Amino acid sequence: MKEWQVNSVSELDDVAADFLSAFMQYRVFAFSAEMGAGKTTFIKSLCRALGVLENVTSPTFSIVNEYMSADGNPVYHFDFYRIEKKQEAIDIGISEYFYSGNYCFVEWPEKILHLLPEDACRISINLKDNTRIITFNNV
Repeated sequence: MKEWQVNSVSELDDVAADFLSAFMQYRVFAFSAEMGAGKTTFIKSLCRALGVLENVTSPTFSIVNEYMSADGNPVYHFDFYRIEKKQEAIDIGISEYFYSGNYCFVEWPEKILHLLPEDACRISINLKDNTRIITFNNV
């Protein structure tokens, strides 16, 4: 298990760069956390670390947003909070995204656990007071 303690938003860009370096073999990242814990905020920092220049926002209503990284590859950002049936994820072609070899950042993976690749990097974010604990849970 690897863990980062984040005391302020200003630390997130450094944590994101360290995080991507530590887990460079992964492309699908599943973020579990309570609402408001900072999933989207951390994903914004991860996208910046990948050289995304676009405005990164939560795809709560569109389910998926696509951004372009500095190396010209797409980065996919999913939010499954509003889906009611796994078929909705299947209908958007979720497996094509997950097995594309491009970065996929997934919020609310609990809604589609059975559709995640076995090698997805599972991350939890816990808020304690004003500190966020970001934990890699695969080990």
